[in-house]
Amino acid sequence: MPSKTIRAAAVQIAPVLHSREGTMEKVLSAISDAADEGAEIVVFPETFVPYYPYFSFVLPPVLMGGEHMKLYEEAVTIPSPAVDAVASAAREHEIVVVLGVNERDHGSLYNAQLVFDADGTIALRRRKITPTYHERMVWGQGDGSGLKVVQTAVGRVGALACWEHYNPLARYALMAQHEEIHVSQFPGSMVGQIFADQMEVTIRHHALESGCFVINATGWLTDEQIVSITPDAKLQKALRGGCCTAIISPEGSHLCPKLTEGEGIAIADLDFSLITKRKRMMDSVGHYARPELLSLVANVKPAMPMVIDGPSPIPAMTEAVEPTEIPNPWQELAQAASA
Repeated sequence: MPSKTIRAAAVQIAPVLHSREGTMEKVLSAISDAADEGAEIVVFPETFVPYYPYFSFVLPPVLMGGEHMKLYEEAVTIPSPAVDAVASAAREHEIVVVLGVNERDHGSLYNAQLVFDADGTIALRRRKITPTYHERMVWGQGDGSGLKVVQTAVGRVGALACWEHYNPLARYALMAQHEEIHVSQFPGSMVGQIFADQMEVTIRHHALESGCFVINATGWLTDEQIVSITPDAKLQKALRGGCCTAIISPEGSHLCPKLTEGEGIAIADLDFSLITKRKRMMDSVGHYARPELLSLVANVKPAMPMVIDGPSPIPAMTEAVEPTEIPNPWQELAQAASA
């Protein structure tokens, strides 16, 4: 099988706090900049549109109601003009775009990852399965329907957000579907250097274990933004550091200098022959696996609050694309096994 090389971009960038429109302008500009550099896939930070809920890390629950409501007001619905704008940019520049958004679904918010293929279609729409610590006051839980790898113009792409990478079974679910490019997204500008160090260990380990490329993007807050989130100098320390925008090879090495502060774009070429080179030695879901001893059972059904038995008397509540309408590789695997 002939190998291929594609160019990848990971964006480290500051949002426009309290403004979906302002942040979207930066997204569209960064997509254009990445395309000008020859990138065929570009990755943005966790819930970048409209912004990551940094307030929830430094405010007690009793005081965060106002900020939480602002996030509701600026959050992304699917479909929406914001989603259409990203789809149009992906199509115009013929580039795969992976964007983290705060997705509003009626009365709930979710940490969502959207993968736009190079023709502008949404190849993957998934939600973080378990919000972490303070995030549980902000977002609902996702389900197993998003634990899938999708075929895109650049290859087989899987995605997880932040500490989902500490769930080894979630990672294995993507590894078992033979992801070639793994997208990871973190908020950045949090916790300090220890967060950046742990993040780097995590993404490099996944690259080695999965035998895939990892594109990791983290956000960035300016000093002015940090002061606007909290005037408390002690709490401001919790909103600095924690940035490690990087692109990792299947051998666990950096393919370009990592970004640890400020805004910028990491660019690297991904030589897919390195996937085979790594997996020849250790294919954790192939010749190195022992499925007769250890295997994963995954529930990939969308979580539904109600199932209608028989004709539904209830009119449709939304025109949003249901997760079941997106091709499900798990179903394909099951059909192939039963054939």
